[in-house]
Amino acid sequence: MVSYLPTNIKDALELRSQKSVVPYGGGTDLMIEAEKNISYLFLHKVPEMKKIKEADDFIHIGASCTFTEVAKNPLCPPILKDAIEQIAAPAIRNMGTIGGNIGNGSPKADTALVFFATDAKLRLMSKDNERIIPIKSFYKGKKQLDLKSDELIVEVLFPKAALGNYYYQKVGARKALAISRISFAGLLKMENDIIVNCATAFGAVSDVVIRREDIDALFIGKTINEAKTLKEAYLKAYDEAIVPIRGRVSEAYRKDVCMNLLKDFLNINGI
Repeated sequence: MVSYLPTNIKDALELRSQKSVVPYGGGTDLMIEAEKNISYLFLHKVPEMKKIKEADDFIHIGASCTFTEVAKNPLCPPILKDAIEQIAAPAIRNMGTIGGNIGNGSPKADTALVFFATDAKLRLMSKDNERIIPIKSFYKGKKQLDLKSDELIVEVLFPKAALGNYYYQKVGARKALAISRISFAGLLKMENDIIVNCATAFGAVSDVVIRREDIDALFIGKTINEAKTLKEAYLKAYDEAIVPIRGRVSEAYRKDVCMNLLKDFLNINGI
């Protein structure tokens, strides 16, 4: 096993373009899944991927930032911090990275759920090119990513417009050190008594996080009273859209939990 340790983004992208390597940050998943005869690209020492800054309409979060670093940074939004506080234990949060959680390609990834709900974007870089894409289009299926063999996830662009009122719940087998059985994030933003943003996301249900902008759009542009008249149609649409895949717990259980969390989110917001 070979491990490369670049100390700047230029060298990291050069190595990524020239060699067959598996990128990693904290390596918390590799501790149990590391394979022999594989070369690894350790990104934890790349300073360009360790920054958290505010620019334009986004909060830029470097992919090599650990969960602990994100949770302690005043720029990072409360909904993301709430999700991070429920990830594993402090030792894992001190090592695990934002980019690793996304790049793992799991629909159970706690931070990915938040990024889906907030319509975050990813900056992907190769030696000669750069792409910024919605996180939703990055996931093609379970463990299937829109990431080219010479690209790295460099940072997450968190929209500042998504800041504000939110709802987050994670359901696991226990309160700590638990992989999500179901996770849910919801945002509802009002301006002049009109709903200007409604966004929901469900994790650990399907092969990818479920994010249905078309259904959430039913409430946008409506008052709370108008949204109440559409509530039945909204819930019916999600009841049809949520089709859990087989997992550790029954599909019926996960479907019921999803719908209960969704109803709670609406009730808390007066719908």
